[in-house]
Amino acid sequence: MYNTSVFDTTSNKEVINETLKLVVTISPTTAWDESCAEQRVFGRPEKIVIGVMLAIITAVTVMGNTLVVIAVCVVKKLRQPSNYLLVSLAVADLSVAIVVMPFVIVTDLTGGKWLFGEVFCNIFIGMDVMCCTASIMTLCVISVDRYLGITRPLTYPARQNGQLMAKMILGVWLASASITLPPFCGWAKNVHTAGVCLISQDFGYTIYSTAVAFYIPMLVMLVMYYKIFKAARKSGAKHRFTDISRRERLETVANEALRMQGLKPAGVAEECAAFSRLLTRERKNISIFKREQKAATTLGVIVGVFAVCWLPFFILSTARPFICGVECSCVPIWLERVLLWLGYANSLMNPFIYAFFNRDLRSTYRDLLRCRYRNINRRLSAVGVHEALKV
Repeated sequence: MYNTSVFDTTSNKEVINETLKLVVTISPTTAWDESCAEQRVFGRPEKIVIGVMLAIITAVTVMGNTLVVIAVCVVKKLRQPSNYLLVSLAVADLSVAIVVMPFVIVTDLTGGKWLFGEVFCNIFIGMDVMCCTASIMTLCVISVDRYLGITRPLTYPARQNGQLMAKMILGVWLASASITLPPFCGWAKNVHTAGVCLISQDFGYTIYSTAVAFYIPMLVMLVMYYKIFKAARKSGAKHRFTDISRRERLETVANEALRMQGLKPAGVAEECAAFSRLLTRERKNISIFKREQKAATTLGVIVGVFAVCWLPFFILSTARPFICGVECSCVPIWLERVLLWLGYANSLMNPFIYAFFNRDLRSTYRDLLRCRYRNINRRLSAVGVHEALKV
């Protein structure tokens, strides 16, 4: 009995030791997957509701940005170097909708479980980061372009130079690629375990990527908006200050021209010419004032929508490694996905924001949706002439 008892005890100790060895040799990523990865199982009704909502967001994003690309390519009036940035923005947002959103939808419907393997996980993260960064940085460049176009209309050449604008767009995409490449070059490895696909949580890479992709562009957009708003406010104050004197001068010239109708025809012609020059100058000043006000309003809406959509997600992305560690995502899965889709919603709203403030885009959208392709350039030119005569 004693020998048997000793043998059994020894066997139990061996089993315990082997178990401890297995626990110790578990890889850190597996331990992370068990302790930190949160996956939620949805019921059939929840999957249907979530899937339909996310599919609608994706479809509308594809439709809106496709309309922008077609509009600028088809309509001669819109085929200007300043609108090349809108095409670049639409291509970036369209890439987000086509290449990124479908895989995010599948992952969300499985409760956050990644089903497409490690290799495609790296490709997917690279496409996601590059397309979203290109969209954000294009918005930044658009704000700079609007500011220079308003404050330096004669010395800013990019609006008339298609090659220079193309170089600016190329620079945007190269800067976006600079954030995508480090995980492929060994600086920071993306996290991939069973059912998890997460961008690298390396501290240095997180600070670098979020700063280049969001914080620096947002700071530039805020500065540009402040400068355009300040210029529009100054122009508005000047316009209101001189409005009374302009009106009095116009009335004086008009009354003088009427009084001198019975005199020499040459005198009447001279007064009428002065009156015409004054009216032309007045119309030009009003046009500049309206353009500055419109630019300030448009950029203000763009910056506001951009901040609401992306700021919560990037705050979470920046803080996550410092809170959870480099191999752990302790953020609730529902919060992470809601903030991610809120950021994607910016790609949905961009084409409609520009259409709301751009009469030519609105008219083109309307014709394209009604399949009225014939004479679209002639109709848009006629609308532009009519609006010009109203000024």
